[in-house]
Amino acid sequence: MDNLVTRSEAEVGRARARVEEIVRASGTTFFWAMRFLPGEKRRAMFAVYAFCRIVDDIADDPNPLDEKRRDLARWRAEIRGLYSGRPNHPVAVALAEPIAHFRLAEADFQAVIDGMETDAAATLRLKTRDDLLQYCDRVACAVGRLSCRIFGLEVAVGDRLSAALGLALQLTNILRDIAEDAARDRLYLPEDLLSAHGIAAREPLDVMADPNLPAAAAEIATLAGDKFAEARALLARCEADRVKPATMMMEAYERIFHRMERRGWHRVLEPAGLTKAEKLWVAVRYGIL
Repeated sequence: MDNLVTRSEAEVGRARARVEEIVRASGTTFFWAMRFLPGEKRRAMFAVYAFCRIVDDIADDPNPLDEKRRDLARWRAEIRGLYSGRPNHPVAVALAEPIAHFRLAEADFQAVIDGMETDAAATLRLKTRDDLLQYCDRVACAVGRLSCRIFGLEVAVGDRLSAALGLALQLTNILRDIAEDAARDRLYLPEDLLSAHGIAAREPLDVMADPNLPAAAAEIATLAGDKFAEARALLARCEADRVKPATMMMEAYERIFHRMERRGWHRVLEPAGLTKAEKLWVAVRYGIL
């Protein structure tokens, strides 16, 4: 970032406005979780989220795979340009200052793009549990590492928290969306896990119909539960105000996880989520309204 091209205040202001527009339009709890942060940290988190939103949308678009790969490759080049001091896209312009101030690692941005390349394929299958862990690291834990730098956590603690909480959140996503993903020809339960539980099918809809699916889901759930507990212990070691956004995200996702856990993994194909009232309660509890 030493060769950073100086941008006018007007250009940076337009870039920040574009970032906030993306975050607001996302309709997620992220905006409410982050908006109470001090200005510099809030702008940094919004810029990171906007980057993630853009590359995630590329992966989810119904465009041909070659086109999605080209779009993701352009973002790889954009990130490289950003780190050589020459951002072009408004979101990259908005990221320049946070990267310099909080020492955000280029490898974490590139890891997110790696994860989006996995998601971009028309069909998705994972071979091993290690492949699943690598995928989760790219799409969730890498974002956590960026976030923890912005929150101001010590690197060692921040990386451990990112690994635990990122994995817990992403595994909860996988369990919550398993039926929806199967309908889109996507299966995040890896082949070695399926085989270990006597599931011979490899097509997602056939896996969903297998009577051994609850046992496979329960193994993933055990790991998620362990990681939620690890993340909670790490958060307890941190200054509460620094990690309030992470605590709020954990609270929301852990509620979804425990709801699925209580009803039993034989019902893993049923929808799960938070009501508006529950989301409001989480927001009030953490003082963001």
